[in-house]
Amino acid sequence: MATVLVVDDDPNIRAMLLRALRYEGYDVTAADGAEAARAAFARGGFDAILLDVRLPDGDGFRLLEAFRRSDPAVPILMLTARDDVESRVRGLDLGADDYVPKPFHLSELLARLRAQLRRRAVLAKGGVLRYADVEVDLGARKASRGGRPIPVTGKAFELLVYFLEHPEQVLAKEAILARLWGPEADTGPNAVEVYVAQLRQKLEEGGRPRLIHTVRGVGYVLREDGR
Repeated sequence: MATVLVVDDDPNIRAMLLRALRYEGYDVTAADGAEAARAAFARGGFDAILLDVRLPDGDGFRLLEAFRRSDPAVPILMLTARDDVESRVRGLDLGADDYVPKPFHLSELLARLRAQLRRRAVLAKGGVLRYADVEVDLGARKASRGGRPIPVTGKAFELLVYFLEHPEQVLAKEAILARLWGPEADTGPNAVEVYVAQLRQKLEEGGRPRLIHTVRGVGYVLREDGR
């Protein structure tokens, strides 16, 4: 039975999520604020977290950072009424695995949660992906290039894994969208461009040669120069 921590100060949303998640067979703990969430998290053992951004006694983004520092692998889905691109990007950059703006369809949220738990199960099996001088430890959710750590989390980590799973293959933007956000996501191709640019910057720190190349009109390919 998967364990889920729900952090939301709205009693109606909290009650709805508790009922729905328990009906689906999850073991659920609810917190109405940052302090209660920290206490619950400290007791440990959660397989996923649903986290509201706006809390009465703290900032959801700071709570996200604290959770991610303590557990790099636990899936975290952000819940918020702020559905603007800036807030989404900030949450994802800080390590959120998905972003669900309110009001949301319960069936979609549950589907997104199941998708994240499936990914967690795959990553938990461990293993190492390598291409050129880039290496990703799936179990530890750590990446490096030439032995130097690459600070990638959340969607950026998933994007790097996707490239490493398909080296020297052209990945269409639509395929990347479906992999990272699901086939029914309303996220546009601009999000892919943003994350590819950020991942390139991290991979190319210190003057390292480019590995992620643009294929005009199609998408991107992970390839060493000259190949």
